[in-house]
Amino acid sequence: MPPFAAAFAAEGVPLVEHVLDGGVLDLAEPPAPGVWWSRMSASAHTRGHASSVAHTRAVLSWLEASGARTVNGRAVLELELSKVAQLTALAAAGIDVPRTVAVVGADLAAAARRFVADLGGPFVTKHSQGGKGLGVARFSGYEEFADTLASGALEDPFDGVWLLQEFIASADDSVTRAEFVGGEFLYALRADTARGGFQLCPADACAVDPDTGRPVLPPGATVAQEPGETIFSLHEGFDHPVLERYAQFLRRNGIEVAGIESITTADGRVVTYDVNTNTNYNAAVDAAAPRSGPREIARYTGRLLERAGSAA
Repeated sequence: MPPFAAAFAAEGVPLVEHVLDGGVLDLAEPPAPGVWWSRMSASAHTRGHASSVAHTRAVLSWLEASGARTVNGRAVLELELSKVAQLTALAAAGIDVPRTVAVVGADLAAAARRFVADLGGPFVTKHSQGGKGLGVARFSGYEEFADTLASGALEDPFDGVWLLQEFIASADDSVTRAEFVGGEFLYALRADTARGGFQLCPADACAVDPDTGRPVLPPGATVAQEPGETIFSLHEGFDHPVLERYAQFLRRNGIEVAGIESITTADGRVVTYDVNTNTNYNAAVDAAAPRSGPREIARYTGRLLERAGSAA
């Protein structure tokens, strides 16, 4: 939150933070006036906040039933919490996504055997309620997966939903993250997957072990990151037609702030695999970008706040 607090202060927009991790909500009370921006993280349970999902659902339902203006509201929260919801919504918008099978309360090994036979290539596992690379592992084939599963090395997903997904090979060991605020494209960021692996949170706090102060070697990384080295850079000149499809997808689903991640393959296929509706920003990249993400969010919510005040 500190980068956002600084951006809101610089833009002269008041900001009050509410930490939703359990509490009492009187449904008969009206909400305080203002614009309510949800930053619920799908991986909050990994940081000891297991009550946050239920609390945020309750608060957003209460706010919207009361007529309060929300940014990334109740319906968007469900997209944040489910990669199944994200992938199906992206595909419905005509956006290329990886071949994916969801496994819920069924034999994961048997599902993987069928998936590999149908796919005929390497695949990855993921948690549907993910973030931070949760449950992500790459397998060359079924036998390797079966051995890992039998060893107990795969952590069960929080919501009980596993994904088996086509492995998409990047043409240059990178992924692209396109940042949008108010449905408008700001800039694209490039993440080095050789050093970043499957954990590509751009916030500075995600890159360092809080106990040792050294860079974290994420799952799937093949090159160790050195202190002071970053895996993120500004992806200048990214002007792919997929950006317009992203903008349409965001409008269709009421998503106002998001970072959308894709991989470009050697044959030019742009495959979109993740939508981050609680997007964070890398400080160095954001400073080099033509427009700052946190400052644009402050300006956007500030305009919404002015409209809400004039309508009151």
